Amino acid sequence: MLRTALRTVLAHKARLLMTVLAVMLGVAFVSGTLVFTDTLGNAFRNQSAKSYRDIAVAVTSYDGRDDRDAADGAQTPGVSAQLLDRIGAVDGVASAVGRVDGFAGVADPDGRLIGNGWSNSGANFAPGKDGKDPAYTFTDGSGPVRDDQIALDRATAATGKYRVGDRVRVATNGPVKEYTLTGVFTTEDGAVNAGGSLVLFDTAVTQKLYLEPGFFKDVSVVAAPGASDGEILRAVKSLLPENATAQTGRQLADDQAAQIEEGLGSLNQMLLAFAAIALFVGVFLISNTFTMLVAQRTRELALLRAVGASRRQVKRSVLIEAAVVGVIASVVGFVLGVGLATALRSAMGVIGAKVPAGPLVISPTAVGAALGVGVLITLLAAWLPARRAAKIPPVAAMSSVHAVATTRSLVVRNSIGGALTLLGAAGIVAGASAGSDGRMTVGAGAFLAMIGIIVLIPLLSRPAVALIRPLLLRFFGVSGKLAAQNAVRNPRRTGATASALAIGLTLVTGLSVLGVTIGQAVDRMTTDNIRADYMVTMAGGGTLDASALAALEKTPGVSALSPAQSAGLKLADDSVHAAAVTPGDIEKVFNLTVVSGSLDTLGRGGLAVDEKAAKSGGWKTGDTVPVTYDDGKTGWLEIGAVFAENPLLSRVLISTGTVAPHEPRPHISEIWVKADGGASAAREQALVDALGDNPAISIQDRQDIRNTFSGFISTALNIMYGLLAMALIIAVLGVVNTLAMSVFERQQEIGMLRAIGLDRGGVKRMIRLEAVVISVFGAVVGVALGTFLAWAIGQTVKSGIPGFALVVPWDRIAVFLVLAGLVGVLAALWPARSAARLNMLTAIKTE
Repeated sequence: MLRTALRTVLAHKARLLMTVLAVMLGVAFVSGTLVFTDTLGNAFRNQSAKSYRDIAVAVTSYDGRDDRDAADGAQTPGVSAQLLDRIGAVDGVASAVGRVDGFAGVADPDGRLIGNGWSNSGANFAPGKDGKDPAYTFTDGSGPVRDDQIALDRATAATGKYRVGDRVRVATNGPVKEYTLTGVFTTEDGAVNAGGSLVLFDTAVTQKLYLEPGFFKDVSVVAAPGASDGEILRAVKSLLPENATAQTGRQLADDQAAQIEEGLGSLNQMLLAFAAIALFVGVFLISNTFTMLVAQRTRELALLRAVGASRRQVKRSVLIEAAVVGVIASVVGFVLGVGLATALRSAMGVIGAKVPAGPLVISPTAVGAALGVGVLITLLAAWLPARRAAKIPPVAAMSSVHAVATTRSLVVRNSIGGALTLLGAAGIVAGASAGSDGRMTVGAGAFLAMIGIIVLIPLLSRPAVALIRPLLLRFFGVSGKLAAQNAVRNPRRTGATASALAIGLTLVTGLSVLGVTIGQAVDRMTTDNIRADYMVTMAGGGTLDASALAALEKTPGVSALSPAQSAGLKLADDSVHAAAVTPGDIEKVFNLTVVSGSLDTLGRGGLAVDEKAAKSGGWKTGDTVPVTYDDGKTGWLEIGAVFAENPLLSRVLISTGTVAPHEPRPHISEIWVKADGGASAAREQALVDALGDNPAISIQDRQDIRNTFSGFISTALNIMYGLLAMALIIAVLGVVNTLAMSVFERQQEIGMLRAIGLDRGGVKRMIRLEAVVISVFGAVVGVALGTFLAWAIGQTVKSGIPGFALVVPWDRIAVFLVLAGLVGVLAALWPARSAARLNMLTAIKTE
C-alpha cells in the first residue's frame, strides 16, 4: 500500500501541484512571519545589549516638580551636577556621564525636515578627559564645544548633504536656529539605527533647551575593572532623590528586549492570523483535490478492495499520499518563507524603517511550526476524501461509471448548517445589541455563522443558480444552460469552491465597510466640529513652544486663534484632563453648542464642561468645585457653561490665563487658527514666515486635517487587502481545481456534445460560464455575510466614534463582484482549453 500511494503521487503530478501550491503559500506565510519577527527581535536585542554593554548602572529621572506629593526638596527637574559628582565618587565607579535629550529636527537645504518627527532627537555631547564621548564614534570632525556648534549622525548628514563647517538649521521646541556642523558620528543609539536623526549639542545648550542649567535627565555609570555592578547599584540608589530610579545596564537591556518582544508580538499575531486564514481557505482546495483523485481512482481502489485490501489500508494509502504532498509543500513553503522574510527585511529599509544589522534567525520553533502546520493541514483536509475512498465497495470495480455524489447525505449536513447559522446569527445580533460589551459575543457568533454558511453553501447553490439560469440561457444559449446545470451537478464540490471565495470576500467586504464607515465618520467629525482654517502642530506630536503662539498672535490676517494646551487638574477628588484655551476665540475656531450658561465665563476664571463631564461629576451651571492645579496649589472654580460634546476638545475647558501661574512651561499640543477670508496660499505662507520657516512645525488646512485623521484608515485597509490577497489566490486555485475535476468527470459528455454539433468555442464558453457562476455565487455570499458582520462590529464600536453611521460602499462591492467574475474567467482558461481540445471519439469511449 505504501508503494501504491507513492506511485499515485507521481502519477497525478498536475492535480497535486495545486495542492502543493495551496499548502506552500500558507506555510510560506507562517514561516516567513516567524523568521522575520525572530530576525527583527534578535537584531534589536543585540543592539540593545550592545548599547548598554559598557554601562554598569543607568540612572533615569523624571521632573520632580510635576510630583504634587513630593517634598519641596525632591522637586527637581532631574539629576543635579552635584549629585552627578557624588555618583562619580562612589567606590568602583570609573566614570559617571550625565545625559539630556529631547526633540531636535534638522532641515535639509530645501527647508524640509529630515526624518519623520517622532524619531528625531537631540542630546548632549559629554566628552571625558580625553575629549571623546564613548557613546559616539566620529568619522569626521569632532564634537561641539560651543553654543553655536552641533554634530550630526552620519545618515542625517548624508541625507542633508552636509559637511563639516556647513551651517545647519535645527528646530527644537523653540525657534529655529542655525549652528555650525563640527563633526559627523556613528552610534549604537536605537532610534538612529532605526532611521531616526540625532543632533549633538554642547551640554550647557542641551540643558537649557530641554531641562534647566545644571541638571541631567539620565546618568550612565561605568564600572572600574573588577568592580561589582550590584554593589555600585546599591550605593547609587542610596544617593538618589524620589524622582530618580536606577538599574544595572543588563537589567535595562533586558527590559528593552522585553519591550521589543511585546511590540513584535502584536505584529507576529496579526501576520499569523492572516496565514491561518490562507491555510483555512486552502483546506477546501486540498479536500477538493483528494476528492478528485479518489474519483479518478474509483475502479483502482475498488480492485484493491477486491483483492484483499481492507478499508483501513485504503484510507491509510490516501493519507500517506497527503502526508507526502504535505511534506513536499511544507519544505518548499518554508524555503519560500525564508526568502519572504529576507524580502520583508529589505523592504523595511526601502520605506525608511531601518533594521539593525544582524544574521537571519531560523529557529527550531519556526521550522517545526511551519512543517507541522503544513503536514497537519494537508492530512486534516484529506481525511474525508480518504474516508470516502475506504467506503468504495469492491463491486464498483465492475462499473463503467465514476462514483458520483448523491444528495441524500445533504439532509444531515443542511440540518447542522442551518442550526449553526441560526445560532451564529443570534450571537451576532445579541452582541451587536450589547454595544461595546458584546464584541466577544459578535466574534463567537461570526465564527459559528461562517462555519454554518460554509456547511449550507451546497444547499444554497441550487436556488441561487436557478435564479440566474434564465439569464444564462437568454444571453448564452445552450452553453449557458449547460453551465448552470454543471454548476449544481456536484453541490458539495461547488460549495467547497464557493466557500473559499466566500471566506475571502467576507473579510474583504467587512473591512471595506468598516473602513469606509469609520473614514466618513472621522471626516464628518472634522467638518462638523472645526471652524478654524488651520491647525498648527509639532512634528512627531511634540510640544509647541509658547513663542509659536506669541508669533501667530502678531501675524497679519489672523482673526482668532486658540491653543489646545494640556492642563492637568483635580476637580473635587477626580483627576481630569482639561484643555486650556483662549476665551472669546475658542468658539470661533470650534463649533461649540452651549447647553447652559455662557462661554464668556472662561474669561472670568470659570470652567466649561461638556454634558458627559457634567453628568459624571453631578455638576450644573453655577456650581463651584474645588480644584488642585499641577503645582499642587488649590482653589475654587465656578462651572460657567455646559456645552455639547466636541470630540476634538477635552471635556473640561479652562482659560490659559487661569492656569498660567501654575504652569510655567505650558504643554501646547496644537494651535487652531482662523484667518480673515479663509485659507489661502498667501495666508499659509504668512503663518510659515511668522513661525520662522520652522521645518518641524506642520501647518495643515482643513483638507490636510481630514487627510491626517482618515489617512491611517486607508493605509490600514491597503495592508489588509494585501495580506488577504494570498487567501484569494488560493481560492482561485480552488476554482481551477473544481473545473479540472468537472472536465475529467464529463469527458464522455463533452465528447457527445462535440459530436452533436457544439463547437470548441461553445465548450470553452460553457466551462467559463460555470466558473463565473461559482465565483460570483461565492462572492455574493461573502459580500452579504461581510456586510452583516461589519454592521454588528460597528454597533460595538460606535460609542467611541462620534457620528458613526454605517456606510455600504456599493462602488467597491460592485468592483469585488466584477473581480470575482474575472477570477472565474481567468481560472477557467486552462480547464476550458483542455475541454475544447478533447478528441470527441476518444472522449465518447472514455469510461
